Amino acid sequence: MPDNRDDLALITQEAKAAGDIALRYFKRDPEVWLKTGDSPVSEADFAVDKHLGATLQQARPDYGWLSEETTDDVNARQGRSRVFVVDPIDGTRGFLAGSRRWCVSIAIVEDGLPVAGVLHCPALDETYTANLNDGAALNGEKLSAVPEQEPWKVAGPGALITALRNWRDGGGEGVEKLHHVPSLAYRIAMVASGAATLGFAKHGAKDWDIAAADLILAEAGGALLDAKGERLRYNSAAALHPTLIAGPLSLKKEMLVFAARHME
Repeated sequence: MPDNRDDLALITQEAKAAGDIALRYFKRDPEVWLKTGDSPVSEADFAVDKHLGATLQQARPDYGWLSEETTDDVNARQGRSRVFVVDPIDGTRGFLAGSRRWCVSIAIVEDGLPVAGVLHCPALDETYTANLNDGAALNGEKLSAVPEQEPWKVAGPGALITALRNWRDGGGEGVEKLHHVPSLAYRIAMVASGAATLGFAKHGAKDWDIAAADLILAEAGGALLDAKGERLRYNSAAALHPTLIAGPLSLKKEMLVFAARHME
């Protein structure tokens, strides 16, 4: 089994190559189709997925594969100890609208937990990386989820932010809603970098949306939690998650109290 550092080097290299492919389509009106639930997918998503599927599986043929844009072979991936978990373009709606907040997201999951992860955001010139028990970095600089800020800067669905504001200070000014972030992975990375205090993900996030960002946040000193405060597991049959909250460990107690009262 390759060393986690070798795996991180591999996925970082290929995420950057994939980002270059995506940039060829960015703001150039790529062809778009609608998936179930009116979720858009573009020729850029497919081009990036094709590149990553070829290069990563050739480099690690004994690893499983789970990608948003590849037909899922559940039995094949669940039969492997390590699995690539890929979102070719996380934040496709934003990508198509010209927002720069989109990422190539790649994680390596071992026995249900992410052990290496990268978010490459080429339009922002930002690359987030993390290895299990080896820290997280942004463009090579160590990341640390900052302690409580005033007001709390929060990204995510408006209903959850309103509930947080009412819970914290009765609707006062202790919670500031950040501008919409189309990429869920980037939303979590903002917590890891200290650009946001908390971030929310509504029910329905999939493994490929969050696996890499989860590890990056954890290695930066934060946590991505469900309503029960339990550690997330990956490579399940459904690869599906409930409502989630991301924040620094210094706010874990507050996060758990809010989650128990206001999250499914």
